[in-house]
Amino acid sequence: MLKAEITKARREFLIRVSLSLEEGSAVGLFGASGAGKSTILACIAGIEEPDEGYIELNGVKLFPPPLPLHKRPIGYLTQEPALFPHLSVSENVCFGVPRNEEKRYRDWIATLREKLQLAPLWNAPASQLSGGQARRVGLARMLAPQPQLVLLDEPFAGLDRQHVRELIDDLVLWNQTMRFTMIAVDHQAEVLKRLCPRQAMVLECGQIVQSGTWSELCSAPATPSLRSLLAPL
Repeated sequence: MLKAEITKARREFLIRVSLSLEEGSAVGLFGASGAGKSTILACIAGIEEPDEGYIELNGVKLFPPPLPLHKRPIGYLTQEPALFPHLSVSENVCFGVPRNEEKRYRDWIATLREKLQLAPLWNAPASQLSGGQARRVGLARMLAPQPQLVLLDEPFAGLDRQHVRELIDDLVLWNQTMRFTMIAVDHQAEVLKRLCPRQAMVLECGQIVQSGTWSELCSAPATPSLRSLLAPL
């Protein structure tokens, strides 16, 4: 379970949100560009520090004080997979797996290699991958240590629809079977609706202005700007 109260000052406004997410839940964090969505994920991941508040995951305090990044059971994926170019695909995927527990993760990594179609690339250097291939490797590397919490910050940007559809299907399946909690950010409501079909939160100027199912959001948008954002649905 994720419990958090995050306050973070930005030049334009003050971000102030409260989150309480059950284990295994999948929540779409939706809103216009610049609303503070990425900052919230970065604070949970430990890339940024909140000015005030607390973050707790399954009874482990992440903040305060800030828990070191390598001790956080969190997978964090953004638009840039940030692979190590001098390492092979297999070395990138296994980078976050504890060295003394590699046998424990062997079958799971084999599953990732098969499902994400990485077998033909397994020994290739990461520097030679295409954008779509690098994104799949980044997803595998994030999931390899079996994180308790998965944070997705527009990881599908720039990919073709078929790739996006396949990756979403895989993530939905693993969310259901592995029971990790997931928070996803995307500027496309239709992507979030498929990835997190049951629950969404709407952020405007650093505040959660509405929370509920997608049908509730579409039938009664809390603000005019949300109405325009949801129009494609």
